[in-house]
Amino acid sequence: MCIAVFIWQAHTQYSFLLLLNRDEYHNRPTKAVHWWEGEEIVGGRDEVAGGTWLASSRQGRVAFLTNVLELHALPLAKSRGDLPVRFLQSRKGPMEFAKELVNEGNEYNGFNLILADIESKSMVYVSNRPKGEPMVIQEVHPGVHVLSNAKLDSPWPKAQRLKLSFKTMLDVYKTSEKCICVKEMIEKLMRDTTKAEKDKLPRICSLDWELELSSIFVEVDTPLVIFFLKLNNQFSFILFFRISLRNW
Repeated sequence: MCIAVFIWQAHTQYSFLLLLNRDEYHNRPTKAVHWWEGEEIVGGRDEVAGGTWLASSRQGRVAFLTNVLELHALPLAKSRGDLPVRFLQSRKGPMEFAKELVNEGNEYNGFNLILADIESKSMVYVSNRPKGEPMVIQEVHPGVHVLSNAKLDSPWPKAQRLKLSFKTMLDVYKTSEKCICVKEMIEKLMRDTTKAEKDKLPRICSLDWELELSSIFVEVDTPLVIFFLKLNNQFSFILFFRISLRNW
């Protein structure tokens, strides 16, 4: 399942740095990262429903989402991929936009959504799960965070593993005064196929299926494979925002 790790407003060079893996069925048509025709949006695009899992705008606004792992899905639910697009097309701040989603939560299958405005240093986390409970809307505080298929910073094994590895690499770059190397971070962090111990799995779905999905990089013998955004011929996606938008 999809997973993202990011540092927000807590780095000397970048106000926002994001790595994200997207897992999707191989036969689902998807466009790699590109500038959308007629829009000021750059990102990958789902050619089935027209939405996205991660995109940003020229104005320094960013939105990305993951699904929530659950047993039952609504067959006629709205496409979750529309949510990032709607935010990027609007002029509303992250919190204002999030509050407008409160009455729509039950129209979507489970989602975790991050909305950010780099210029105003505002980031908000939104989720419509658990079912039957009020929509979760909260400011994201400065620091390192991981978003997988449970709530933001939930202590799932692969989320904890990725967060620790991400922090370790950032410390290495800081100590050695080296520039952040995109290729090295992707290869060492986002291609990790280590699976969790069975007794640490959440036990939401079948144990065997959860085990297959318990690595940062998912490899399963089903039609489910990894789709990656491509940037500069590197797989996965790493997104940098410098503190000054003029340098972005």
